[in-house]
Amino acid sequence: MKHVSYARPFRYHYLFIQVIALGCLLTLARCTDKVEVTRTYRYMKPVYMTTNELRSSFAIEPPQTLSTTGKIYYLAPYLLINKPGEGIHVIDNSDPANPVNLSFINIPGNYDMAAKGTTLYADSFIDLLALDISDLDHVQITKRVENVFPRYNSWATMIDGEDVVLTDWVEEEVVEVMEGDLDEFAPGLYRYQEGIVMNDWASFEKLSSFANTDRAAAGGSGQAEAGVGGSMARFAISGERLYTVDDSDLQVFDISQLDDPEGINKTNIAFSIETIFPYKDKLFIGSQIGMFIYDISNPDNPVQESEFTHMRSCDPVVANDSLAYVTLRDGSECWGGNNVLEVVDIENVNNPQLVATFQMEHPHGLGIDGTLLFICEGEFGLKIFDATDTQSISENLLANIDNIHAFDVIPLGGVLMVIGQDGLYQYDYSDPNNIELLSKMTLAAL
Repeated sequence: MKHVSYARPFRYHYLFIQVIALGCLLTLARCTDKVEVTRTYRYMKPVYMTTNELRSSFAIEPPQTLSTTGKIYYLAPYLLINKPGEGIHVIDNSDPANPVNLSFINIPGNYDMAAKGTTLYADSFIDLLALDISDLDHVQITKRVENVFPRYNSWATMIDGEDVVLTDWVEEEVVEVMEGDLDEFAPGLYRYQEGIVMNDWASFEKLSSFANTDRAAAGGSGQAEAGVGGSMARFAISGERLYTVDDSDLQVFDISQLDDPEGINKTNIAFSIETIFPYKDKLFIGSQIGMFIYDISNPDNPVQESEFTHMRSCDPVVANDSLAYVTLRDGSECWGGNNVLEVVDIENVNNPQLVATFQMEHPHGLGIDGTLLFICEGEFGLKIFDATDTQSISENLLANIDNIHAFDVIPLGGVLMVIGQDGLYQYDYSDPNNIELLSKMTLAAL
């Protein structure tokens, strides 16, 4: 019987296939597809200012028009309106029915302010300014506290050995025609060069700044009085201390000498801090993750008493003796998807409890005066509620002013000051059932 072996022929056949495959691979390696690719992307180019330029740009100027509005602050008889990143409009509000635009204080990198007596405190990118406003025609810087806001609205860095601050981003569209191998152009890759670069399907949105409210008493008789801010501010005055918040920290400044603020303490809170509201011996701090309550019985050393958490969302807060009112809204800078008013029981500040939630349209700033609750609804206008019954606030709508844009409010002594994208509106609310428009200053008039 003849024995037939298949092992050797099979081995030769397998080796033959390997040789053929290797040859094909070598051939393919020498063959490349050259392609021409047109690529369009948006490049966010950083704009820098040297610290020397920053600190020499302060000026008092004639009244200006503006294209954007920021936070508001009232120090009788003046109403201060921030022009984000540029300075402060000074309005004589002696007669709310006829406000007069007096001047503009040019402060690069200004977003927040607070005032006491004849001293105005304002941020200027990384610095804190103390301004003597006793003579509005000759406002003077009495002190500049340098480098106290290193992460507040800007980034400080060094370029070519020179101290600079990042002041803006300018969007530029770039079209590139490139030639190369096909596999060099992987889709979806980002490019980076000194700034932020996005591919053609990406988008960039600058985050807005936020604000606060001063409701604390000035102290004993004979002391200078502090002004009143809106609910969206990051500056607050209580007694002889100025409190400021940036994205993560609470800072304390001694202003017992009004023209000579001194930084004395800095406390890390969390992240995404947005607003600060002083009430008696408490600070109510709003963030995108919740509300923090700090005790300032020792004004130099704020102590956290509690935290009330919620879904991530933009979160201004105001309070009285027993309740805190918090608005949450959605939006690309706010992450969350809720548009609601939350009412929180704070009688036990160590254990705040949610007692009611009401659906809103797009709530921003808010204010409280007695039982009257004022809520800014952004493009949906302003709503005024009777908040006497905590469980039925939404059912007790007193007024719905839907023909304005409302960002923040200051209710004070029967006069409601409202700031929005289209200007300043003032209302008489002394009769809550008959809200009357006193005046309006549109952007063109400011």
